[in-house]
Amino acid sequence: MPRISPRRAAVPSFAALSAALVLCSCSAGAGTQGDDAPSVGQEPHLVAGIGTAEDSAGPAPAVEGARRGGTLRIANLRDASHLDPQKIYAGEAYNTSLLWGRQLTQYQVVDGKAKLVGDLATDTGKASDGSRTWTYRLKDGIAWEDGKPITSQHVKYGIERTFAPGFELGPPYWPQWLTGKQDLAEARKVYGGPKKDGDFKGIETPDDRTIVFHFAKPQSDVPFMAAQSSSSPVRPDKDTGTKYDVKPFATGPYRIVEHRQNRSMTLERNPHWKAETDPIRHQYADKFEFTFEKKELNTAQEILNGRGDGADTVSTKNELPPELYGEATRDPAKKQLVVDGRRGAFTYHLVVRNDRVPDPEVRKAVHYLFPRQQARQALGGPRVGDIATTYSSPAIVGYQKYDTYPVAPTGDIAKAKKHLAKAGKPVKSLTYAYESNAANDRVAQVLVEAFAKAGITLVTKPMPLPAYTNEVLRSPDPRYDLWMSGSSVDWPTPATGVPYRFDSRRDSLDNDPRYKNPAVDKELDRIAELGDATEKAKALVALEKNTIMKDVPLVPFLHQRVQQPRGANVGGAFIHPIYGTISPAWLYLKKS
Repeated sequence: MPRISPRRAAVPSFAALSAALVLCSCSAGAGTQGDDAPSVGQEPHLVAGIGTAEDSAGPAPAVEGARRGGTLRIANLRDASHLDPQKIYAGEAYNTSLLWGRQLTQYQVVDGKAKLVGDLATDTGKASDGSRTWTYRLKDGIAWEDGKPITSQHVKYGIERTFAPGFELGPPYWPQWLTGKQDLAEARKVYGGPKKDGDFKGIETPDDRTIVFHFAKPQSDVPFMAAQSSSSPVRPDKDTGTKYDVKPFATGPYRIVEHRQNRSMTLERNPHWKAETDPIRHQYADKFEFTFEKKELNTAQEILNGRGDGADTVSTKNELPPELYGEATRDPAKKQLVVDGRRGAFTYHLVVRNDRVPDPEVRKAVHYLFPRQQARQALGGPRVGDIATTYSSPAIVGYQKYDTYPVAPTGDIAKAKKHLAKAGKPVKSLTYAYESNAANDRVAQVLVEAFAKAGITLVTKPMPLPAYTNEVLRSPDPRYDLWMSGSSVDWPTPATGVPYRFDSRRDSLDNDPRYKNPAVDKELDRIAELGDATEKAKALVALEKNTIMKDVPLVPFLHQRVQQPRGANVGGAFIHPIYGTISPAWLYLKKS
């Protein structure tokens, strides 16, 4: 698996959470924030359903009140790390690339609810041979930005690129699943990409509209995986190597006409995109103008106050700076310009390194000691997320709400002491590593005070972000007992969550708690062979609920939320229920 992915992203501080976003939802237009942030109970429709061939046909359902025309402005602090579709592996980049890129499948969003449908394909795929073989049929009339037709060979070539050197940071699933090699390096020994090894025999294209995938094992989640940007077509004659990462060739409603990295990017209408083939996207604005490297606070102030181009501007990567939360909450007009939603399937955890804290009674004590409510308040209050009792998010297929060891959000010192008394050895101290900043320093102090009440000295190890990343999150052997980490999935099922985090045979960059339970490993092997995605999801959640979380390998903290600003003249703004940021593909200008 890749070492930096949406599946288990570092979350050093809530003020810097906009770089690794993946699954959220709220009504189009605007939302709430601060202590008025809606609770999980107010967002019942987060899980993505599976659409039919009819749902896949196009055009996309119209956004109520939308109109055509004008230039929409997107102001983000940072440019995307990658635009090459086989290298994109972050929610905001997935989301933005919908403007110019199309995939085999994609998520249609109506009233904040996502439905997986065929995008370039006529449906979400047809399985055979126990889900070892998947067949897709491309739609008629789909074309590149120069008007030439998109073919199954272009889709195959794009996917073949994921095997090649230089694509290591992209999603690993095509190489792993097609070769049956869990280790990506081993998969690339089987096939090294189209420029090195030519044609890959595991993908067939019997004609220009049909593509057939032959997987080594049953793969029930292929329709979801096929929505990743790595499933985008690439035309060999337009494959410019590293330059393709700056200006990919368009298949969506817009094309990139200029991209000055880390400065600006301009998109104009793609005249060869046909709305009747696309059930996902719209082409409301005439043009998109992106700007980068402007301070987040300045951008947000311009948007909320309507200064300059602020009324026509939105941020898809930046979050509303904490300095402006109070002002936006008190002023009803500004409050309407803050778009709030759940950060998809992201859950924030207190990780317990199981091999350093091997006694489950001590880990249970940590669970009862953790003062979630006070820690959340130190981070900013309810706006940062809803208190979690489960490892998995309510945004995934098969989710069950459970509470393995019920505890008040403020903690339970008495129960913690009872479990410590049952421990095989007395525990006098534990270490807690974290990225040092104002909010995280407050959280550390909250934890120190709570643990002290049970007679445990919590030794804090504050670090600057580079050191925290290298010594804790990316280290094969971090010498600390506890730390915070954010976790998500690569699509809205538990298939890329539970099997990666809790399989003892995976390395420490996957299984960061160092959780080890042979019965869990055996059950994961059984579940991996299931050919039905719904059955597989239910089995994984049951394993999480009934076995894994009883061992307390980590302590769930929050199902995270996000708030982003949009200008008063910008309509159609909502937090995308899969990618976790405001989605440009639904935006329009109310007047121009």
